Amino acid sequence: MPRHNRRDKGPDRGLGGGVGWARTESGPDGDWLVRNVAGSQATKHYRCPGCDHEIVPGTPHVVAWPADEHGSSADRRHWHQGCWSARSRRGPTRRWS
Repeated sequence: MPRHNRRDKGPDRGLGGGVGWARTESGPDGDWLVRNVAGSQATKHYRCPGCDHEIVPGTPHVVAWPADEHGSSADRRHWHQGCWSARSRRGPTRRWS
């Protein structure tokens, strides 16, 4: 009989409604689904709502969207890691408010 290797998915990683490898983060601005994007996976240009600067291809960053939206593409935003971490102190720029 052939062997079946099964991946142990481990404890609940906070994936929420079918959004893949996102985790849940809670903060004063609500609950968010957050996914890290490795530099090798970043292939497009994005504008960070935290600093309003461009995130160029090859730059590791974070994608976040409200947890209650379950991954709606309209609500996903790409943030620099530092901007995401500092959002409670700085908040989004006027363009994204």
